[in-house]
Parts: sequence; C-alpha cells; structure tokens
Amino acid sequence: MKFEDLLKYTTLENLEIETFILNALLVVLLTWILSWFYEKYGRAVSNRSQFSNNFMLLSLTTMLIIYIVKSSIALSLGLVGALSIVRFRAAIKEPEELTYLFLVIGIGLGMGAGQAGITTVAFILILAFLFFRERISKKNPSSLHNMMLVSLSTKTISEMDINTCLEKHFQKLDLRRMSREKDYLFLTYHVEVSSMDQLSSVKKELSALDENIEFSFVDNSAVVV
Repeated sequence: MKFEDLLKYTTLENLEIETFILNALLVVLLTWILSWFYEKYGRAVSNRSQFSNNFMLLSLTTMLIIYIVKSSIALSLGLVGALSIVRFRAAIKEPEELTYLFLVIGIGLGMGAGQAGITTVAFILILAFLFFRERISKKNPSSLHNMMLVSLSTKTISEMDINTCLEKHFQKLDLRRMSREKDYLFLTYHVEVSSMDQLSSVKKELSALDENIEFSFVDNSAVVV
C-alpha cells in the first residue's frame, strides 16, 4: 500500500470516528430530552422515571449495531441470525411504553445510518405533536386520567365506609364486584387515577380503619370488566 493510500484511509477512518462521536452525543441529547418529556407528560401512573432510564442505553446500542453492520451484508445477515435466538420476556404494560421504545430505537437507527438531520427534524415534530396533544387533552380532564382496578379485602370496614373514602379521592368511581366470603368483604372498583398520591392517600386512610386490609391496584385502562 502506498503512503498516499494509507494517509487517505487513515483520514477517512478518523472522519468516521468523529462522525460517530458527534452522532452519539446527539443521541444522548435527544434521548435525555425524550426521557424528561416522558416523565413529565407520560400517562403511565407509575414507573415512568425507571422506565425512561433505559432510553439512552437502548438508543446508543441500536446506533452502534447499525454503524457496525451498515457496510457489510455478511454482518447484517449474521446479526439477523444472532437476534433470532434472543427472546425478550420483559412485559410492556401499556401501549404508550411500546411507542416510546420504538421512538428510541428509531433515533438510534437514524443516527447509525448517518441521517442525523432527518432524525432530528422527525424527533422535533413528534415531540411537538405529543406536546400539543397533551395541551388539548387538558381541556378535557377525563382524558388525562388512567383507568385502574382497585381491589380491597377487609374484615372490619363496611362497604359504605369504603365507598365514602374512595369517593373523597377519586372523581370517577364505579363498583364492579362485591362479595363476602366467611368474614371477609371483597370489593373491586374501576376508578380514574391522576397521580400516585391518590392511591397513597386511600391506602393510608383505610389502613387507619383496618391495619390488616389488603389492597390491589391494577392498571386496567385497556380492559373492560
């Protein structure tokens, strides 16, 4: 190899490294913004902060894979074969979580393919759409709430006292099931929850009446019971 060819090859390699670093920094910035946005405007009742912590790593990993395989068909085919034996068993509790994961992967794919401009523009447009949708939703308070099933079992509290307590904390309350087995009263409600504070307040107030009361809070926004 001639000296000129070696110099040219080294220069191109350095340019690739610089481009990779710049795109990686842009991925970090975009996923950090997305994490903040999801924590602030996401509609999941819980786990938003913990869930969004995975955005940056997932996007950077996707970008790295695309950078490695984009120049080699053999590597691409090998990657398909390797991933075909990998099974992901993590449960996605809400469709919203899945859409955010696809957006994170999309950022990594775009940056890995060297499409920083279109990826950034698309990211801004998507976040703008989500932001304006959230602003419009505030005009319709019922659309902000998350539907949950609240199940209770107690030996000492009456159904009237439980119903009175829940009515104080939830704007919408719908009794779906009531049964009594031996000394235990079982109740299941469909409620609209806007914050974790509501659930904590209900649990604290009812626990003061019966320290042995059992609770079950289940996100059930997509299920009709």
